Amino acid sequence: MGKVSTITRGVHNFSAEDRWVKPEDPQLLERLEWFKDQKLALMMHWGPYSQLGLVESWALSDKDADWSREGIDWEDDGEEFKRQYFDLNKTFNPIRFQPEVWADLAKEGGFKYLIFTTKHHDGFSMWNTNETDYRVTGSDTPFHTHKYADISKHLFDAFRSKGLGIAAYFSKADWNTPYYWAPGMERGRNMWRGPSYDPLEYPWLWDKFVEFTHNQIMELMSNYGHIDILWLDAGWVGHKKQDIRLGEVVEKARQLQPWLITADRTMGGEFENYITPEQTIPEDPMEVPWESCISMGTSFSFRYEDHYKSTREIVHTLIEVVAKGGNLALNVAPQPDGRLPEGAIKRMKELGAWLKVYGEAIYGTRICAPYFTNEFAFTRKGETTYCFRLFQNGYCKDEYVTIPYNEKVYQLDMLGHDDNLEFTQTNEGLSVKMPNLPEDENEVIAHVFRLK
Repeated sequence: MGKVSTITRGVHNFSAEDRWVKPEDPQLLERLEWFKDQKLALMMHWGPYSQLGLVESWALSDKDADWSREGIDWEDDGEEFKRQYFDLNKTFNPIRFQPEVWADLAKEGGFKYLIFTTKHHDGFSMWNTNETDYRVTGSDTPFHTHKYADISKHLFDAFRSKGLGIAAYFSKADWNTPYYWAPGMERGRNMWRGPSYDPLEYPWLWDKFVEFTHNQIMELMSNYGHIDILWLDAGWVGHKKQDIRLGEVVEKARQLQPWLITADRTMGGEFENYITPEQTIPEDPMEVPWESCISMGTSFSFRYEDHYKSTREIVHTLIEVVAKGGNLALNVAPQPDGRLPEGAIKRMKELGAWLKVYGEAIYGTRICAPYFTNEFAFTRKGETTYCFRLFQNGYCKDEYVTIPYNEKVYQLDMLGHDDNLEFTQTNEGLSVKMPNLPEDENEVIAHVFRLK
């Protein structure tokens, strides 16, 4: 069972499974089956904050200063830091940005859709919005003269051209617009995640914010081609007094894009079409659609000299997520100059090489008992079951392996190796006579069996 939403150090927990509402629209149900087939997304947090190598946005919130300003060792004054942060647009100039290169790497890495931060909580828009000058195409941003200045447009076009799906990440909160963090209100300068005023006391101001938000969402829905998913962050917006009338804008969006999946994360209800655990994997399988967003490095945003998870850890994470019924959104944070870090590129290529051999057991599968046992994981596609044997501490060269699976099996193959392995069915499961295998890098990650 999923957890009720809270936020600790900027990391959200996730909605309870029983809060998921099954859509009534047959087209949405069909699209959710498409979503469940994809299994692997490339998530990207990128914006002016990348220049600092700090966590995105959160350091602007005084209420979150205790954890989010850990890397701010040059500026003690919080107000001065906020001014410096909001001025980062004036130096954001990623002249080495090559959207086609990113798309090629994603395709090679086995990713099936992109989740890109069109706007984080800091309010900087990574597309050519008409609603604010605080945007990548604004005159204050040196990149605005570049041929790829409308970053979201060029990324979406490049990824679509490779057959990859598009999810537009959009923060419902906006800490730059005066309609949300309005100056001169009762909070003074002591800011937090929510608005600087009580929306019930200033309904006209809140209405301006709702209009601003709707207009921005509809720009993305109208001018940026086929969007598969609207990925809505800032789960505190929508609770209690912060009603942004999401149903109205989703209805308008689906008039243009009737296939649109909405991930109103942590909110439950009809607009959270799938659940989004963050930096964690649920303990138990979930029958409802879900997607864990997990960073390849230590942070969602770019960090200098970051440490990336090993290829084995990334593959094991993917296997566990898929065996429990979910998708993995693996976050890779671009550099401020527009390139992807060399360490991240290496991991993407290694992941893609593994998936080229074993992806049959990942893509398009559904959950299958006994799901995940730490050492073994299972998926199913039609009448075929797949079993992963995960190696935690290096490769074990056993003559026989017992797979804990008690359904009747007529043929047992090993992906990337031999078909028709010798096996017997016992009370403990399938006792498999292992072939003589080379000790290559893939063998240290996992063995994958096909059971028919």
